[in-house]
Amino acid sequence: MIRSYHKRVGRVTRDTGKQGYGEPVPKRVDHEERRRQIAEALLRAAATRGLHATGMREVAAEAGVSLRLVQYYFGTKEELLLAGMQYLAAQFSERGLARINRLKDAQGQVHPRDIIAVILTESLPADDERRTFSVLNTAYFALSLTDPALPIAPLVKNTNAVIDVIAAQLRAAQAAGETPAGLDPHLEALGLLAVVSGLAPSILCGLSSPEQAQAVVDYHLNRLFPASGPALRLVPGRRQVLEGGTDRGAARAVRPGHGGHQG
Repeated sequence: MIRSYHKRVGRVTRDTGKQGYGEPVPKRVDHEERRRQIAEALLRAAATRGLHATGMREVAAEAGVSLRLVQYYFGTKEELLLAGMQYLAAQFSERGLARINRLKDAQGQVHPRDIIAVILTESLPADDERRTFSVLNTAYFALSLTDPALPIAPLVKNTNAVIDVIAAQLRAAQAAGETPAGLDPHLEALGLLAVVSGLAPSILCGLSSPEQAQAVVDYHLNRLFPASGPALRLVPGRRQVLEGGTDRGAARAVRPGHGGHQG
């Protein structure tokens, strides 16, 4: 009877092409995808509960997985928080690149000022995605000041990378005669990022509106690019607009204070 059983099972296995005793082959787990899902769950939970109040249990519940699985991918809460912040930074980059690509589609090319404007505008919490970025990024930095277990160096590295991109665009603009030859690209880039880093919590606390913050960004860009005119802005869910009367592509000119909300 045992031989008969094995013959039947072997026939099922040969017919189905599956291994073992007719059991389906387990699906290969995409570990990077699983880590991404858990990191996304952390961001969702932290956006409502606060980063300080979000632990592995809350993340597991948000992700719909077991606590053991979260612990398998992230050994400590600190590792989980850092992974979430790195994923948040990746989202920041993806949104910025998407806006730049839309500019390329609309204009055929992008100018250094446009790229810098996208980076700075992306740092302002003017919609839900950017608000989440600002809140969690600020919260992580604050927690790291009193918790030595939270690594800060990777986030500093990300910030320095953004500064380097802005400085590179300023150098390109200098070479093209679009910005004054005497300015220091690195110091100007550092200053611009410091400006938006201060404007973000000002918006979150209600001290400034997104429009006021954008006006400050425009002020500094106009100083650095005196001959290029206002930068093209991208407004989520709406067609591209220009602040001021500069005509680039098919963009619509909007005067300051008349519907020129940034995106």
